[in-house]
Amino acid sequence: MNNSFANLEYFTNFVICSTTQYYPLSAMSDNLNDKQGFWSRVFHLYYDGFRSMTVGKTLWLIIGIKLFIFFVIIKMLFFPNFLNTKCDTDQEKAEYVRHQLTDR
Repeated sequence: MNNSFANLEYFTNFVICSTTQYYPLSAMSDNLNDKQGFWSRVFHLYYDGFRSMTVGKTLWLIIGIKLFIFFVIIKMLFFPNFLNTKCDTDQEKAEYVRHQLTDR
């Protein structure tokens, strides 16, 4: 048998989990027994993936900060609670909204 085919056959039985570690497929399937549910396996897939990240953690942190700025800071600056400035009670707020929807 050609040496390159032997190496290919050897590496098809392994899964690359990071840049330096190789785990046999049989060892990974032992960790995920058939009694675990679908959502548990999905959770562990993402949990193991995020745990082994290096650069990705920094990128997700940047994405989280940007989302926080978009949805919290920008909302407070540009979208104040308009009904609280016009009305005092819930009944007045409901009447104001009803009036704005029907009379326009």
